[in-house]
Amino acid sequence: MPEVRSKSNSRVVYSTFILFSLVLSLIVLNLNIFNYQFQKASGAYVKARPISGGPSVIDPNLKVEVVFKNTGKLDTPATSMAFLGPDDILVLEKNQGRVQRIINGQLQSKPLLEVPVGNEVEWGMLGIATTKNAGKTDVFLYYTEAEADGKGVLGNRLYRYELVNDKLVNPLLLLDVPATSSQKGQENNHDGGKVLIGPDRNVYVVIGDVGSRNGQAQNNEGGDPVDGTSGILRVTQEGQPVGEGILGDTIPLRLYYAYGIRNSFGFDFDPITGSLWDTENGANDKDEINFVKPGFNSGWSQVMGFPPKRFNPENDLVNFDGKGHYNDPQFVWKQTIGPTALQFLNSAKLGKQYENTIFVGDVNTGNLFNFKLNADRTGLLLEGPLADHMSDTPDEEQSVIFGEGFGVITDIKAGPDGYLYVLGFDGTIYRIS
Repeated sequence: MPEVRSKSNSRVVYSTFILFSLVLSLIVLNLNIFNYQFQKASGAYVKARPISGGPSVIDPNLKVEVVFKNTGKLDTPATSMAFLGPDDILVLEKNQGRVQRIINGQLQSKPLLEVPVGNEVEWGMLGIATTKNAGKTDVFLYYTEAEADGKGVLGNRLYRYELVNDKLVNPLLLLDVPATSSQKGQENNHDGGKVLIGPDRNVYVVIGDVGSRNGQAQNNEGGDPVDGTSGILRVTQEGQPVGEGILGDTIPLRLYYAYGIRNSFGFDFDPITGSLWDTENGANDKDEINFVKPGFNSGWSQVMGFPPKRFNPENDLVNFDGKGHYNDPQFVWKQTIGPTALQFLNSAKLGKQYENTIFVGDVNTGNLFNFKLNADRTGLLLEGPLADHMSDTPDEEQSVIFGEGFGVITDIKAGPDGYLYVLGFDGTIYRIS
């Protein structure tokens, strides 16, 4: 009997060990799955891929068609686009420093411009805007300019070019701001880059904190003076300051329209009121849409998303002698999506319900979002689970999803034909009609 009990005990121990191992394996597996899902949901650089059947929109009365399919001739990522006219689009190649032209869906044989650019992290050919002046076409470009031999970066720079005989010529430097981190070991990221011509005909460019700076532009009272980072900057088309400055009369403070911005890949002016709106990327969560008044302080690096109850903007932020003003965001994604381009559609071509509303793209989900504004157009019109102006989970944001399956959206533009155009990371251009 003792021998039988010994064998029985061995079996029990062995069975217990096997059961414990199985349970432990399941726990580890579940943790790995959870970590994978968490990383997929919250990782700032998780890039959505276009779905194989092509993107779609929720509205059955609308369709998505491909205007330009990149077959490898356009280097990626493609960062921004601008229209010269109907079916005539300029597209930027980030890492090659090229401005390409696409006419009637065909990539032209030679670029309009090629300049040396840094292509580390978020450096490169980043932003573009076009306008016509006295019969000539001016093209404004924001890029990380590099030395001709490629051995060094000179800065993030805004230039004005003239379009002459299918070439961009006569560059005029309008703005020169930092491109490298001031902190050892930090990436040279958060360079922003979108460019706009405002209703006032001045040129606006957005830039982030460029390598996690922590100066006065980032709301550190004892930090370095403002240096052209973490802001929306404004100059004339000749590169001069506009007026006496909103926040101060010294350069570069005089150039700031807004500050306290961590990083942004999208902003646009309301075609009805002329007010400015932007998207802003959080560190690991709390991405934002903001209503940007002159002198707006977005709050970084002291706050992102809706502030805690103990937050006091008068005491906790830099306000430049009361000239800067903090406002809560108009919308917050609690789980990061990496918002990118923001565009108003100043047309009823998609239906009156979309006219003068906001469209936003992202990195992580491949969704195209649509937001309607309230009656006085100072906030977003949100109902149901979004009435608190926050998306706590992806399920809550279904009411503002306009389209799906686009992959990473790098730019959105309203075309001369009144339809909406979407540029993908892979260089594909879609038209929604």
